[in-house]
Amino acid sequence: MKRILWALSAFAFLLLPACLTAQEPFDLIIRNGRVLDGTGTPWYYADVGIRGDRIAAVGRLGNAPARRTIDAAGRYVTPGFIDLHSHSGPGLATPDLSEGRPLLAQGITTTFVNPDGGGPIDLVEQRSQLLTDRLGPNVALLVPHGSVHGAVLGMEDRVPTPAELERMRAMVREGMEAGAFGLSSGLFYAPGSYAKTEEVVELAKVAARYGGVYTSHIRDEADYSVGVVAAVDEVIQVAREGGLPGIVTHIKVLGPRVWGYSAALVKRIDRAREQGVQVWADQYPYTASQTGLTAALVPRWAEVGGHEALVGRLRDPEVWPRLRGEMAENLDRRGGADRIQFVRFEPDPSIEGRTLEDVASARGMDVLDAARDIVAQGEAGIVSFNMDPDDVALLMRQPWTMTCTDGDLVRSGEGVPHPRAYGAFVRKIQQYVVEEGVLDLATAIRTMTYTPATVTGVKDRGMIRVGAYADVLVFDPNGLKDVATYTNPHQLAQGMDWVVVNGRVALDQGNFTGALSGTVLTHTPR
Repeated sequence: MKRILWALSAFAFLLLPACLTAQEPFDLIIRNGRVLDGTGTPWYYADVGIRGDRIAAVGRLGNAPARRTIDAAGRYVTPGFIDLHSHSGPGLATPDLSEGRPLLAQGITTTFVNPDGGGPIDLVEQRSQLLTDRLGPNVALLVPHGSVHGAVLGMEDRVPTPAELERMRAMVREGMEAGAFGLSSGLFYAPGSYAKTEEVVELAKVAARYGGVYTSHIRDEADYSVGVVAAVDEVIQVAREGGLPGIVTHIKVLGPRVWGYSAALVKRIDRAREQGVQVWADQYPYTASQTGLTAALVPRWAEVGGHEALVGRLRDPEVWPRLRGEMAENLDRRGGADRIQFVRFEPDPSIEGRTLEDVASARGMDVLDAARDIVAQGEAGIVSFNMDPDDVALLMRQPWTMTCTDGDLVRSGEGVPHPRAYGAFVRKIQQYVVEEGVLDLATAIRTMTYTPATVTGVKDRGMIRVGAYADVLVFDPNGLKDVATYTNPHQLAQGMDWVVVNGRVALDQGNFTGALSGTVLTHTPR
């Protein structure tokens, strides 16, 4: 009997290639690649067969027919990257940017928008706008706490009444029912900074009922107010009391005063996780951040009432001495005027790409007086060189740290944005895997794929497996190159050979196809 079973098994094995040949052809087979499936498992050789928008087979596919074949010999095959924190939403909603080339070029096939508590409240309308001109990558939406808070309380620094809090709950509920993946906050920025922790917890509980996450630009990444350690503790508190995963977004310790505090953050998060609290982080692999000059230098009390009220305080001779003193402290926290480079300033584009120190010197002004004039004219975007490489590496090594860009999507030549928008994911592999060995490749890929998909509840993405959506990359890590710089950022990452989004090739041997096969993802309760 055993001989008969063995003979039948051998006969079936011999017939396998013929069976595959007789099947309906795959739309695409990626052959001979080293598959990193996203879970952190070491690579293995396999072919990946795709039909429609799904992965239909993973393994040795023999002579199985396909309408198209990609030879991935000498390259890795991975899931498409998931960017957990992106400001690309407005750009992707415009016809000339909806392909999202800076994202696709670095392997991003899904991007989360409305971070830092900012963005539209009406997610049904936002979804419609994003789909109007079709999308290159997939987009996942978050409910922005700052916008919700501002819609009810404006720029007032006070606790909401019970009725006002219920209006906020209703807005979060509507966003979650529209398919949002969770609640984002920017507690460093006004008006989100005026919210007490209790308010955020109550709104997080609404997101939790729908299986959402809470992701936060924490209240303080330095020692502006509560301090970076207490600010991380606040995320832990919201996650614990809200009953949902909490993400410390673009985790960092900002400025020389707090360099080295990364070890304390690791201990805090590890301890919370040991206690059963779902706490995570995401990170971009740079030592410079990007924000607004107002947010970086002006204390929040001066912003109460909005921009006109702020300008009045800047020009008030009785208020200015106090305001100037606090701005001087904040400038010191950032490491000085030579560490602040202007990104974009519509009233005077000539300052873009220059430091605050350079601009003040050219104007023959003290740096704080120059900063006052610039803030009074309008919002100026800045890059701030304020992180220590050792802190970046330590936080990156943690098993709970994922990956993001925190990048804008703008037209080429528009301002001097942070290069992370063009190269964050490629840079992480190029510098921190290939060159420095901070992470191994399988782990780095996990931080970009399986882990963010699992934490946020993005279903059937972030893995190479049968049944998953066919968001797939093919590349040689040694060929990846992040060429965007702080002074010349509008340069696409190099080295991604093939990028497949929902089964269609969006990047073909490094060339864009215009496939526009992305969509707006809808979160369903877990």
